[in-house]
Amino acid sequence: MVYFFIGITLILTGIIIFQYRAKIARDKQIKYMHEKLDKIIADKTSENLLVFTDDKELIPLLISINHLLNHNQKILVDYTKKEESIRKMISNISHDLKTPLTVIVGYLEIIQSNKVIEKEAGKEVRKAHEKATELLTLINTFFDLAKLESGDKEITLEKIHINEICRKSILEFYEMFTQQGLDVSINIPDEHIYVAGNEEALDRILRNLISNAIKYGKDGQVVGLNLKHDNAFAYIEVWDKGKGIDEMNKESVFERLYTLEDSRNKLYQGSGLGLTITKRLVESLEGEISLSSKAYDKTVFTVKLKKMPSQEN
Repeated sequence: MVYFFIGITLILTGIIIFQYRAKIARDKQIKYMHEKLDKIIADKTSENLLVFTDDKELIPLLISINHLLNHNQKILVDYTKKEESIRKMISNISHDLKTPLTVIVGYLEIIQSNKVIEKEAGKEVRKAHEKATELLTLINTFFDLAKLESGDKEITLEKIHINEICRKSILEFYEMFTQQGLDVSINIPDEHIYVAGNEEALDRILRNLISNAIKYGKDGQVVGLNLKHDNAFAYIEVWDKGKGIDEMNKESVFERLYTLEDSRNKLYQGSGLGLTITKRLVESLEGEISLSSKAYDKTVFTVKLKKMPSQEN
């Protein structure tokens, strides 16, 4: 009888050890599956989840996960193709419309210079010229965005003295600040700060952000520009104290054709491309752009750029 109990005990002990080892093996496999799935999703690769196992419960789960990954990859490929097709279409349409519209604007300017016509139909001609110019500007904006998103517009990174770029950009709006009755707050350190950037791209980024602050935040009566830095990065902040942008719309402001009418003033409507182009330009400089906003307190667009050594090479 003693041997019988010893045998039963050994069998039960063996079962417990087997189950324990099986649990460890399954936990290890599940952890691997989780980490591998995270990597596949983060890297957007076309890999499948490969796990060698005899576990009859894990096998059908692995098959289902791989079916889902394949389906997701197909959707991603189709989406990428459609995006590329849309970019090319916008680029082609913009290019085809730009030339004849430029000619129309030119002819309208000639007509405006004719004193006889100016006397008889000056108001109508000026209105036609204004609308044609607006349309040409919009087409050029679409064209620029299409080139940026397709990678056709090459932006070379250089060592840029960002202090001077910031001063120049804010001063270009001095007359507009005066006309709008806005106070201006400028905080640019005397210390020379250099970044990896491109003067043309940075100029456009700052013009877009400052004009956006004036247009949508002027009810706060102040627009500001701050330049800050740490050991690795420089931070350009363009801010206002207007109505702001609520949490639901913060991510949307950088999307194409979003005009902020839901979050700010419906009286102001633009092409909805300015901030999209701004984001693409910042990304082309290997930087980041972010937004924080609290109504009538502060709405801040922050551009983060890589610093370069201040000493001359």
